[in-house]
Amino acid sequence: MVDSVTLDGLDRRLIHALQIDGRASFSRIAGVLGASERTLARRYHRLRSALAVRVVGLVDSPRIGMLDWFVRIDCAPDAVDPLTAALARRDDTSWIAPLAGGTRLTCMVRTPVTGTEGGRALFGHLLRTPGVRDVEAGCLLRPVAGVGGWAGRTSALDAAERAALLGPEEEPRGQAERPPEGPTGAFGWGEADARLAGELARDGRADVARLAAVTGWSASTVRRRLAGLRAGGVLHFEVDVDPSCLGYPVEALLWLEVAPAALDEVTRALSQHTAVAFAAVTTGRASVFAMVQCRNAGALYDYLTGELGALPGIGRMETALVLRRAKRAGPLLLPGPVDRSERRP
Repeated sequence: MVDSVTLDGLDRRLIHALQIDGRASFSRIAGVLGASERTLARRYHRLRSALAVRVVGLVDSPRIGMLDWFVRIDCAPDAVDPLTAALARRDDTSWIAPLAGGTRLTCMVRTPVTGTEGGRALFGHLLRTPGVRDVEAGCLLRPVAGVGGWAGRTSALDAAERAALLGPEEEPRGQAERPPEGPTGAFGWGEADARLAGELARDGRADVARLAAVTGWSASTVRRRLAGLRAGGVLHFEVDVDPSCLGYPVEALLWLEVAPAALDEVTRALSQHTAVAFAAVTTGRASVFAMVQCRNAGALYDYLTGELGALPGIGRMETALVLRRAKRAGPLLLPGPVDRSERRP
């Protein structure tokens, strides 16, 4: 559970800066924001310890031979909490949320590509779980909004500040080494890459020494591999922040049935809607799935009847309110003591 946290203007500016570059050093961010390095480090570690904000490293699933699925599970009321807890402990799940009403929950699941047994085994296990009545899974075909930042957390810096943070930052250089290659070439995915990604999912700002220990690579190889994976679109960093801390406590999930001819227009519009934290085209009855963040129920109504209602080609819409988020983008973390030290990412 997230502690009660109030974000001030500097907190919001820090969050926006980290969304631009989650591994930028606090000294670099301090130079742009006009605050001291020590202050920014202290604020970030306080927010992270409260489970309100953290930087997470995320991998683009198709580039490593995996698929992402949005899964809806209908179950008996007394099965919701045990199933939520069990799913949250898994490494292949994220965005787990029991829904208002008490008999449904949703999550994102990562599986091997179609044709392997990984996904079938998990979905079959869910269907055999006591209390589960139905499982519906839609494969994510293409994200269309929210990747790279939701407007709720990317509106605190002006254009000049954003540009300053987008410039290159030099890493300390060691002996030049060629990053290890996997079976498919420069961005091939191996066991050490998986360990690297797992550590960055827990802490996107983990220092190079920690990443070297986890992977077994030298520090210079870690730096080169990180740079290569980021440049190739395999790895990116997001700020995982509780929207209620930003003043958006109402979260709704939308499933939209969109006519194929209108799909491009609808998804382009969703990418511009400030209420949309994430949206994607998926398989299944609903061709578009979206996460919407609002200040209150009235604002949600206004969005549904206004911006969304004005779009052509939406034949049917299903909405559900999120009761709580049991797990967000990264692995589960427990609250811990504030780390007041600055670590070089």
